[in-house]
Order: sequence, then structure tokens, then C-alpha cells
Amino acid sequence: MLIPATILTGFLGSGKTTLLKRVLTEAHGQKIAIIENEFGEENIDNEILVSDTNEQIIQMNNGCVCCSIREDLRTTLQLLAAKKRKGLLDFDRVVIETTGLADPGPVAQTFFMDDEIAESFLLDSILTLVDAKHAAQQLNDRQEARRQVGFADQIFISKADLVSPAELDALQHRLKHMNPRAPQKVVHFGEVSLAEVFDLRGFNLNAKLDIDPDFLSDEDHHHHDGEHCDHPSHKHEHAHHDHDHAHGEHCDHPSHAHEHDHGPGHHHHHDDDVKSFVYKSKRQFDPAKLEDFLGAIVNIYGPKMLRYKGVLNMKGTEKKVIFQGVHQLMGSDLGPDWAEGEERVSKMVFIGIDLPKDILIQGLDQSLV
Repeated sequence: MLIPATILTGFLGSGKTTLLKRVLTEAHGQKIAIIENEFGEENIDNEILVSDTNEQIIQMNNGCVCCSIREDLRTTLQLLAAKKRKGLLDFDRVVIETTGLADPGPVAQTFFMDDEIAESFLLDSILTLVDAKHAAQQLNDRQEARRQVGFADQIFISKADLVSPAELDALQHRLKHMNPRAPQKVVHFGEVSLAEVFDLRGFNLNAKLDIDPDFLSDEDHHHHDGEHCDHPSHKHEHAHHDHDHAHGEHCDHPSHAHEHDHGPGHHHHHDDDVKSFVYKSKRQFDPAKLEDFLGAIVNIYGPKMLRYKGVLNMKGTEKKVIFQGVHQLMGSDLGPDWAEGEERVSKMVFIGIDLPKDILIQGLDQSLV
């Protein structure tokens, strides 16, 4: 049995410890090992945040250098697994609490890049805690905070009682644009049930693509029945490729350029660098072309790709093909059969830092049969 592991990340003061204490008191009959992944909070204003984290870059067997992992975490996890095997320690799962400035990337990659860890642990999900009171400032000022949102499988918003409903609404809107696949939950003083924290299977290759379908249409006044729809661009990007638009091939989603359409409460003044982008197509993908294209994209843009996932309609199989990844690490698998009468639509979501949407659209279009 693999030991499930959960990464708990979030801004300073967002209430990670409160949440953790709450979970621990509620976890009847479950023994949880907590790993505090601290690195010097005293450097908080110091931009040299990486110097005191013990990261290691791994060389992939195809020769490309990839994937920094947390060497300190790897050592700790190996030790925990060994003690459990020898009966010296008894625990059912692991929670890794990172500090406010941690990049979840190397922490997550540690679970995939080390065989020994992968044989003992299963990375379940990344939970990100957002402090409603200070979120706007932190998201504006710090890329680490934005990355934590992009990585999340589940977002908990704390201290919502300290802001107005309009401010909370605007924050939730903003988070949703950065990461449409993570459900958001407002929590008071860490009161959250175990079912919302553990066994979320955020890294499972399952056929569920957690994007609220209404999100794509609720604020878009320029929708065609297009093959796919690009979002959320924050400028009038459709001006650049109007010639593509004639047949409704795809549709850009300039939701942030039309602030006046939203009325009060939805003023996004920030063009966040962490953005999400959704691609849909009813045409089948050519497996070889798609693999080549995704491989190339991940090689080039991997460090900027935080999380991505797709449920695909692939030529040559009656099953859904599921792929997902973190940075340069990508996995795919055959999922369940397409149901009788189910519309076979490929859907993908990419969450990353300044991802080149035009290149992605073009490459994905060219990978269709």
C-alpha cells in the first residue's frame, strides 16, 4: 500500500497551521506524519530565496536536465518510509507543510523523480491556502503566491470575514482565472472536513477534468460554437488573429478587457502572469502528432507549465485518453470508454506562467486528424 501524501502550501499567515491542527484533531483513527518544510522565514524580504533551500536538479535519462527536487524532503520521506517498514513508526499518511514562500513544483516533483519515493508514496494533492485579507497584495507582489494558486488541486480561502462580499467575489474571480481546475472553499478558522482535505486524487489520471463548464461561458460575450475557446486573455488579443475567426474556429476570451460588462465587484486591474487556458475540439487527435507536439512544448516551456490535464478523443481507440503533468513531467493513460451517446470532445486545461497561447492553439490544431 502506498502512503498518501498531501502538500499544504499557502501565503504567510493564511492559517496553514490552524487548518492542520484542526485536521489533526478531527483525524480519528488516522495517524498522520507531518513534515514541516521550513526555509528561513527571516529571508522573507530577501529576494535570494533559493539559496537556503536544498534543491537538486535531476538529469533525465534522455539527457535533458529537468525537474529540481527537494533533496531535504527526499531524505525525510525515505527515512519515514524505512521507519514505517521496520515498525518503528506507525502512520497512515503524510502532510508536508511548506512555508509561505515555497514553490510547490520541486516538492511535487520529488514524488515522481525518485524511484524509491515513488515506490512508497502516492502524491495525493496540493492544497493552497489563500488569506482573503492580504491576497490581492500578495498576488500582485509575489510570483510565488501566484504559482501556489496555479499549482493547487484545492484552494481554501481564509479570513473571508475580514473583507467585503465584493472583495471576496473579486478575489474568487481572479483565482478562478488563474486556476479553473481547483475548487475553492471559504473556510473559517480552518474548519474544514477531512473529506475535503485528503484523498482528493489530484494527481490521479482520472477522466474527470475539474473545470466548471459554466466558467467558460458565464462572462464571455463573444462565444461562437467554436471548436475551442481561449481564455482568459486580458487584452483584445482577438485583434491579432481575426482572420482565424471567420469560421468560429476558436474564440478568444477577452473577459478582462470588458470590465464594464461586469458591473461593480469584478474589476480586474491585474494581468496576472499565472493564467489558465482551455482548449476544446470535437475532431480526433492524431496520437503521433499530438505526442510530438506536447513533447516539444513540455521541453521548451516545461518550467513555465505548472499543471495541465486533458481528456482526449484520440484516433484508434474507443477509450478516453487522459494525460496530465507538472512542469516537464507528463503522464498519460487509457481511461474509461466513451459512453453510449456521449459527445466525444477533447478538453484540455493548461495552467502556467505567460504560456504562448497562439503557439499552443496552432500546434494542437495541427495535431488533429
